[in-house]
Amino acid sequence: MKAVSALAAVRHLLDTRAVRPGDTLLDSSSGIYAYALALACHRYGMRCHIVGSTTVDHALAVQLAVLGATLERMEPCDDLKLDQKRRVERIHEILAAHPEYHWMRQYHDDVHYLGYRSVADRIREAVGTERLTVVGGVGSGASTGALARYLREAPGGGADVELVGVQPYGSVTFGSAHVSDPEIIIAGIGSSIPFGNVSHELYDTLHWISFDAALAGSVDLLRRHAVFAGLSTGAGYLAARHERDRAPGRTVLFVAADTGHRYVDTVHARHREAARIEDLAPREVTDRTGLALPWSRMRWNRAPAGALG
Repeated sequence: MKAVSALAAVRHLLDTRAVRPGDTLLDSSSGIYAYALALACHRYGMRCHIVGSTTVDHALAVQLAVLGATLERMEPCDDLKLDQKRRVERIHEILAAHPEYHWMRQYHDDVHYLGYRSVADRIREAVGTERLTVVGGVGSGASTGALARYLREAPGGGADVELVGVQPYGSVTFGSAHVSDPEIIIAGIGSSIPFGNVSHELYDTLHWISFDAALAGSVDLLRRHAVFAGLSTGAGYLAARHERDRAPGRTVLFVAADTGHRYVDTVHARHREAARIEDLAPREVTDRTGLALPWSRMRWNRAPAGALG
């Protein structure tokens, strides 16, 4: 999914001469963005240096090597917040030693919005923007935020486009840090540190979904639709089904952000533990004090980040 974002960002940097062919682009990633940036660097003749999360597996590491990227993988760590903190610290160490490197800042530079304009155009051509609901993980804020922004700016319409964001428990982005998931924070849709690319005022509704509920969604998606996907997609699928059932007159489109390959052992091998998704429903809350596992839903009503307090 992030390939369109990385390609457009690198192309923009080259066109504006912020970087030149042969320069080194640097960033931190838990996996998918590392692959996307490596692809973009390979295409445009750039060097790529990735500070990788502990979640970067062997298969991805091999692909990065084939594409010519340098990977620094952090030591194993069960604490996502500590993992992210150590990666950011390492980025600053590298920049101090190599000030000529360009830090892509995928979490904080809105250059990463640019690539999603073409995706928004394809969505508009396929389903239009009338009574359209877009559902997807918040994550860095670029994908769902950009899609909503570009779709709402559509000539002759777009005002009726609703954006539903999906978050894990324990994420600071929309204020669920006080509720911990006994399994993990789903890193692809949340964060333990603030992200500058998240435009809170773009979101109409939020769903907080636990690891167990997302696992059920991923397993059902494979059984019901033959889509082999990871936790971010499983969570988005659950939220999208619920939004469709609430408003059957609307078109609901959800972003399936990740494949299931990294989750063979941690998710799909546990398929016998998966709840039936028909037995799952979100707890409707009016403020974040009511958040509770395994699934909560709240109207955000395009409030700014200041509404977090």
